[in-house]
Amino acid sequence: MAVDSLAVGVPAWRRLMPVLFIGVFMSALDTAVIGPAIPALRVAFGVDNRAVGLVMSVYVLFSLCSTALMANFSDRYGRRPIYLASVACFALGSLLIALSPRFWMLIVSRAVQGIGAGGITPTASAVVGDSFPAAERGKALGLIGATYGMAFVLGPPLAALLLVTLSWHWIFLINLPIAGIVIILGHRVLPTLRSAEPLAPLDGRGIVATFALLAAIVLGITRVADEFTGALLWPWMLGAAALLLAVLIAIERRAERALIPLTLFTNRQLATNYGLALGAGFGMGSVIFVASVASVGYGVTPNRVGFVLLPLVVASMLGSAGGGRLLNRMGARALLMSGFALLAAGYAAVSVTDYGLWAFLTGTVPVGLGIGVVVGGALRSIAIDEAPANMRTSAQGLINIFNAIGTLLAAAAVGAIADFEGGGIAGFGIAYRLVAVVMVLMLVLTLGLRRDHSLPGHSLD
Repeated sequence: MAVDSLAVGVPAWRRLMPVLFIGVFMSALDTAVIGPAIPALRVAFGVDNRAVGLVMSVYVLFSLCSTALMANFSDRYGRRPIYLASVACFALGSLLIALSPRFWMLIVSRAVQGIGAGGITPTASAVVGDSFPAAERGKALGLIGATYGMAFVLGPPLAALLLVTLSWHWIFLINLPIAGIVIILGHRVLPTLRSAEPLAPLDGRGIVATFALLAAIVLGITRVADEFTGALLWPWMLGAAALLLAVLIAIERRAERALIPLTLFTNRQLATNYGLALGAGFGMGSVIFVASVASVGYGVTPNRVGFVLLPLVVASMLGSAGGGRLLNRMGARALLMSGFALLAAGYAAVSVTDYGLWAFLTGTVPVGLGIGVVVGGALRSIAIDEAPANMRTSAQGLINIFNAIGTLLAAAAVGAIADFEGGGIAGFGIAYRLVAVVMVLMLVLTLGLRRDHSLPGHSLD
């Protein structure tokens, strides 16, 4: 990658942070506000729960597929055009959602929005790797990670306020001025780095195979079809995913410039990192049923159950911000070990319901801290250290993909185990003990990382 003048000088790299933070926050906020909007969308378009579930599923699918494509484009054409294009696409999707007269158009618009969302976070993380001094990367990546905690604190109250005072349309229209600010500021300060190598032909077959693979994974895990069809469909979809994975590997081995660079997986540190990203997503996705434990185990009413998550969410924000600051002192391996240990202890505490609500709330704090640490800057810092500069965004994009798959797996596994045991507190207890075991396994996997990642003596600059 060519060196850009913006990569040097303290004022220059500090001016980048607001552009990156606001863009990632906008994308994260949409994930947090869509939940409160679902009932209003169901009423507005006259659809049932199964149909309105497509609002989330389509967004997740197109966001995942876009992540690999936008990451590849960022490494080919430079960070600035792809980051700004991703933000503009997200804003366009938001506008189209608000203007949708029919439900099918709403779903198409969510796909457009997902395409934009897929490119925002990995490109922002790659900009940090390109332009920030090594000593500042941990803080920047931790702050970017903390946006998700902030979004889940601010998102639901903001959505509720807009629904009461205006309408559901404004939940999406609010993205337009935010995107406008990012595009204006980003055009001024984002680096114009692009590959100095001649551009290879676009990996069209890899794009098709990647989309098909991720679609099979998402459909297989979430069972988009109705209950009866889904029971028959999901094993076939996961079987198709295994076959498509083999096809994708064969295609990418022959591609001149692969959409999914397989060389990233031949690096043992990166391969371990992606396994940990999957585990981090599993830990994050397992949070989805914590409020249900409070409801069925402690009798918390539905209109108050959201407050139960506040200690967890605040702890997650602190974990992301604090983890970013500790990254260069502790190193990525020690920090990730601490994060997975907190998750294991926290989920083990959540699985025990014999000591009252306050003990339960106390147990959610290490869960929040652990999530903040493992999805913060450590995983992305290792990818920056290990990936070649011309594959840096692709390496970041794979973290997003493995995080998302882990999140889907967790939601499916915890829900299935709880339902199999009758949907009561006993089922959730078994499910969360399993989650704690998975977090322990991730803790063991962390030992495969080198000790020197992100420490002051280890720098690629």
